[in-house]
Amino acid sequence: MDPQRRAFAEAARGFMPPEEGRALYEAAMAAPVGPFLEVGSYCGRSALFIGAAAAERGAVLFAVDHHRGSEENQPGWEWHEPDLVDPHSGLIDTLPHFRRNVYDAGLEDHVVAVVGNSPRLAAHWGTPLAFLFIDGGHGAAAAHADYEGWIPHLAPGGVLAIHDVFPDPADGGRPPYEIYLRALERGDFTEMGGTGSLRVLRRTG
Repeated sequence: MDPQRRAFAEAARGFMPPEEGRALYEAAMAAPVGPFLEVGSYCGRSALFIGAAAAERGAVLFAVDHHRGSEENQPGWEWHEPDLVDPHSGLIDTLPHFRRNVYDAGLEDHVVAVVGNSPRLAAHWGTPLAFLFIDGGHGAAAAHADYEGWIPHLAPGGVLAIHDVFPDPADGGRPPYEIYLRALERGDFTEMGGTGSLRVLRRTG
């Protein structure tokens, strides 16, 4: 990964430790030829790691997010950041920060922001994916809807990465771990590895 792009990725706002970001980059580099897609972009930290791989592969990352923040980002919750609130709407708006980070990293030709509801978009998506990263809402309904909406679009041989997978409930919420287990229980995914809370699998059939 280009050192400048790595620096931008590690400096961008978000909750992904650098070692997980580098593992995400390696996972994207291991994907077959085809488009990449991430669910949950926030301010673009993960998009810069995946986008760097897309640039090296001549691929495109579609970064799907409504940019209004997940449950834990809302006022009164642990991960709320008041300076991300748009004074006009009174709502969180991470899109300007995302676009700035992608621009600063020189990745605008390889990272396409798709602003909208993830399950609604998945229902209309028609292109097989080479790489899928799920890091959207961590509530049960949101996480399972992302899984159910996007897994059918992952091509055989494609790589699936899931963030915030915590086997021990004391370490974090359960829904990302639950969808990770669902992928394993399907019988057509094999594990490629894990770093921190990131789990990477390949679709075998």
